[in-house]
Amino acid sequence: MLAEVVTHARPAERTRTLQYAASAASELTAALADQAPAVVGEELRAESASQSFFRVRECELSDQQAALHGLLVIQRGLEDLCEAPVSGADLALEVAGMCQSVFDLTGVAPGADGDVVGSVAVPESGTGVLLEDVWRARWLIGHQVHVLFSVCAAVAVADAVVHLRRGDSDAALVRLADATVYVRGFPAAMAHASTIPADYYMAAIRQTMAPPSVDVPLSGRQHRGYKLFRVAMKDLLSVVPDSYEHVAARAPELADARGALLEADIIDGERHVTLAYSMVHLHRSIAQKPEGPENAVAELRLMRHRRAAQYAPLIRFGDHYIADAVAGLRHS
Repeated sequence: MLAEVVTHARPAERTRTLQYAASAASELTAALADQAPAVVGEELRAESASQSFFRVRECELSDQQAALHGLLVIQRGLEDLCEAPVSGADLALEVAGMCQSVFDLTGVAPGADGDVVGSVAVPESGTGVLLEDVWRARWLIGHQVHVLFSVCAAVAVADAVVHLRRGDSDAALVRLADATVYVRGFPAAMAHASTIPADYYMAAIRQTMAPPSVDVPLSGRQHRGYKLFRVAMKDLLSVVPDSYEHVAARAPELADARGALLEADIIDGERHVTLAYSMVHLHRSIAQKPEGPENAVAELRLMRHRRAAQYAPLIRFGDHYIADAVAGLRHS
């Protein structure tokens, strides 16, 4: 059903296919819940203020429980995407990430034969619900999809590293491609979360993410799933540290697969800059120290530049201008 979502169709047709996918996800989560009910997340201790705010918890799960909770995130995401005004390009990337998540969480291989979902009950749109409540929920739902993608990407990259250390390049290439699907979905999920009015975000949501509403300002540094992804990426580059040219000379497919993943990681940084600008303009980040000179956008741009400089020799079309500038700053 996810494969049948028409991301660039007219609004009515696009919404209809999203509703079918959401209904199919609902049927699948119900079937998984029959095996064992979902863990009540609110009963688990939050590891950070960010986890508490975004309704995310961390614990060990069986394969069935991991599939159930992942599919619940996908179901909520699809239900909200029925009305969220995301672009067709971002919808395609987010749905692709959801589709890959289903494969990874359930163990079903892409293209495998399965039961065809017949007539599904399409839910009615949220009539009678305050739009402000929809926006507040969307902010959480989009971030939860991002968390799911982050964890799945971390696992995929870690798997690729294991395969590379064992000399199984074919398996490594598959998992690098899977990870790239997730990383391309990172900014799409954030764009989904950000399809709320900037004025509403500034007036009603942003203040709830900083003191006195929470003890410490919320920051991306608190997202453990994303930190696991960054650790996995560091491990990957320790196993395959050579330049693009050197890797391509001995293993061109690996060079391109690594390059695609790193390019997606750079684009994620670039999209984060533009998304932040659309929401907060030139305001300071709520997590910045008072003595810091930059605003949120400038700080994110620096993060993008550092990442692009690090990856410049590792990808085919590296940003060598930024790499040279960053190297000059380090030696000045």
